[in-house]
Amino acid sequence: MNKTIGMFAHVDAGKTTLAEQLLYMTGTIAQPGRVDHQSAFMDNHGIEKERGITVFADQAVMAYNGSTYYLMDTPGHVDFSPEMERVIQVMDAAVVVISAVEGVEGHTGTVWQLLRRYGIPVFVFINKVDRVGADVRRVLEEIRRELSADACLIEEGDDFTSGALRPALIEAIAERDETLLDFYMEHGYEAETWTEAIRTLVREGRIYPCFSGSALQNIGVSHFMKQLDVLTETNYRSEGEFAARVYKIRHDAGTRLTYMKAVSGSLQIRDELEYHTGSEVVTEKVTGIRWVNGSRLSSVDKVKAGELFAVTGITAAGAGDGVGALSGKTVYELVPALKSKVEFNSDIHPKDMLRCFQLLDAEDPSLSVQWEEQVQEIHIHVMGVIQLEVLQRIVLERFGYQVAFGPPEILYKETIAEETVGCGHFEPLKHYAEVHLKLEPGPRGSGIVFRNACHPDVLPVNYQHLVEQHIGERDHRGLLTGSPLTDIQVTLLKGRAHNKHTHGGDFREATYRALRQGLEKTNNILLEPYYQFKIKVDTAFVGRLMSDLTRAKASFEPPETLGDQVVVVGSAPVATMMNYSVELAAFTHGKGMISLQFGGYDRCHNEEEVIARKGYNKDADPEYSSSSIFCAKGHGYSVPWDEADAHMHV
Repeated sequence: MNKTIGMFAHVDAGKTTLAEQLLYMTGTIAQPGRVDHQSAFMDNHGIEKERGITVFADQAVMAYNGSTYYLMDTPGHVDFSPEMERVIQVMDAAVVVISAVEGVEGHTGTVWQLLRRYGIPVFVFINKVDRVGADVRRVLEEIRRELSADACLIEEGDDFTSGALRPALIEAIAERDETLLDFYMEHGYEAETWTEAIRTLVREGRIYPCFSGSALQNIGVSHFMKQLDVLTETNYRSEGEFAARVYKIRHDAGTRLTYMKAVSGSLQIRDELEYHTGSEVVTEKVTGIRWVNGSRLSSVDKVKAGELFAVTGITAAGAGDGVGALSGKTVYELVPALKSKVEFNSDIHPKDMLRCFQLLDAEDPSLSVQWEEQVQEIHIHVMGVIQLEVLQRIVLERFGYQVAFGPPEILYKETIAEETVGCGHFEPLKHYAEVHLKLEPGPRGSGIVFRNACHPDVLPVNYQHLVEQHIGERDHRGLLTGSPLTDIQVTLLKGRAHNKHTHGGDFREATYRALRQGLEKTNNILLEPYYQFKIKVDTAFVGRLMSDLTRAKASFEPPETLGDQVVVVGSAPVATMMNYSVELAAFTHGKGMISLQFGGYDRCHNEEEVIARKGYNKDADPEYSSSSIFCAKGHGYSVPWDEADAHMHV
């Protein structure tokens, strides 16, 4: 049986140490490595060894009780959470490691919500019970209060292999399933029934088994692994058509490696794989298959369902793509709210630098690498400063370039407040296209949605498809700051082509001009990213906290008092909260806890100030124009947006 198990935690909870102990216990490695000794098998990159944190989601293979386990160690630092999210989609179960001293910390909540969103069964390991200040019962109550009331403690004496369970555990399991409770009331406890029941409850996310121990001292690890093995089941079928999900892209000595997990069928070298890139179907031949274990890659001829591996020969599939019989693409929740400019020496050609960052963009699509042609600049999207420091090191080691990054700036977006219709006409000599678009505000987070209300008798279908293609082919700029447009429903109403004079690119020009003219005719809104926050401080600091949140333009629920601590939840602009964790740590002497999760975009709290600072001139943007081009007496002439409606041909 093949099982993929992911390891998750807040920084320094001991996640990598637990992974090392499991690998050692199963005979995969000769001795468990240590993060502080820079000897961890899972943290095999120089950056990870030096910083003592996991940056890349790496995997190791171990055998236990007849099953093959793919153990995936994920980053615990919030700056690398998109890397973590990309590998969640291929997991059969997750282990969330929580310190018995610090308890539930900021990033733990983010991890928990993601795992629930993807429907991954979750096990909890309360680590560091050997440390001064460790309190398993206190942490268990925190888990029940802040993560899930369905957390259930599995103690050392509880053993699902033998059926020996405490009465309190038996009753706790029975209470979570009505059928099981009826069975218990009538027949009492029956070991096999209870084991199968909790296996189902775990799989369905109705119960979360919690264990305790010390990964460093190897306390409770063997018991944890034994129960994990019993309570996880997979049923991958090697028969039938091959299907897999891509979860990672890496480059090894110039060769593109596409990491994927097979969910059905089998794959051999020289097999052809089919997948989608946008609206196109791509078919490519697999030229190599590599089995991955830590930093070691070995060639194999065939893989089957349930296995994780990397292939060569696939050139365009990205993380989240389904291949073979598995269609669709995963839409990721964790997205950067900051952007930064890449700074490099003038003796390096910008296009050479761009090629380097395009490779990195394939590996980490959250970077959203952008090339600004007019100013010859490269911009990237990032989660935070630590990510920039790591990127600087990666570019130097892999490409030999010394780079720096501009200060991270907020990623703003724009939308509209009311419905309008925009028209665009493009008719210089021997060219012709006209497009009419209805623009409507969309729900927050919906992006740009295209709809078609144009009859084929008005505009041939092939030209209708061109309009849809041009709407979706890039981010479109708003009028206020030149930031990307979002949350707009674009409907094609009508258009016109010319049998002789319509050429390639004409409908792109007309579509862009129609979109831009529509923006000119309506009320535009600037949006900024917001954090959903949860802050916990001692009651002595609540006054200072309330003052800070008010100053940060935050909205929040009334504080909740839990013993000698106060918990506040709410939302606030990223711009006002992005550095607050440092300030909170300072005035609470390191005892305050803050969890920041991306909460989407909403109205900018200081719109006028941002617009003035950006200084965007909507009339001087070389890529966009709101005017239309018409033709008379063999010459094209420009008509301003506010006069163009009267000149339209449709």
